[in-house]
Amino acid sequence: MASSRFTPVTHRRDELIATAAARQHGVVTRRQLEEAGFTHTAVGRRLESGRLRPLHRGVYLALPYPLPHTSEMAAVLACGPHAALSHISGGALLELNEAVAGPVDVTAAGHRGRCAGIRVHQHCLTNDERTVRDGIPVTSPARTLLDLALLLPPRQLELAVARAERAGLITRAALRRLASERPARRGARALEVALGGPDGPALTRSAAEETFLALVRKARLPQPECNVSVGPYVVDFLFRRAGIAIEVDGFRHHGSRQRFEADRRRDSELAAGGLTVIRLTWRQITGDALATAVQVGQALAVATCRR
Repeated sequence: MASSRFTPVTHRRDELIATAAARQHGVVTRRQLEEAGFTHTAVGRRLESGRLRPLHRGVYLALPYPLPHTSEMAAVLACGPHAALSHISGGALLELNEAVAGPVDVTAAGHRGRCAGIRVHQHCLTNDERTVRDGIPVTSPARTLLDLALLLPPRQLELAVARAERAGLITRAALRRLASERPARRGARALEVALGGPDGPALTRSAAEETFLALVRKARLPQPECNVSVGPYVVDFLFRRAGIAIEVDGFRHHGSRQRFEADRRRDSELAAGGLTVIRLTWRQITGDALATAVQVGQALAVATCRR
């Protein structure tokens, strides 16, 4: 006779939990188990057999192994129905900053008690401060940036703002409005600084460009405009006053003769429009940073004197 554990009812319950786990990065809650019809004893049996693995109080892994966002989903579920991933963890999910090892950041109002592996931020989020990414409740891009303004160094905050804008998550105008409407909110001032001047933060498109921008700042050269449209082209850096455009070529940038010739044609057309193009390689801005800074500085000095 077949065991009662494998009745159609039990099979249906397992299907419900498998569906919930698939939707929630492998995670289920005790409430979901109870709503599916599992008794306290049935849950205990699955814990003993390893079919459920406790992650937090009332939150379980229902798969043999965790998925990439299992810990984030589990942390949010452990903090209640109105919780949302936030701060560094929220920024990483929204791809505004790098993920870091350590507790998962969750914003939740009224959550009591400590949960191992979770850093709870007590705050009541409004509806416009919440969104969902990959099925995980997370603070909105604007709210996330406001929280990150308290945690990230200035340059990293600039990059987070730039990534949000380039990904279409928020506009520069909306960020400025947020900072001005909430001047008393912690982080508002740092966010205003990160937004920079009228043109906003520096938008970099590659590690090579970011490294060059750091080199410029360290050498105390004039701040260039980044990723600027000039006619039909976009130049990596533009020193407008000197009439110099800097193009940073990645290691595999010239992978073909066709690409090489296209770049030379582009440089010629920019030169015809009054711009001098200087091309730098990854090796130049990393291995020969000092010489590169001197080269750019001298070019700027000569060009500025001629104008």
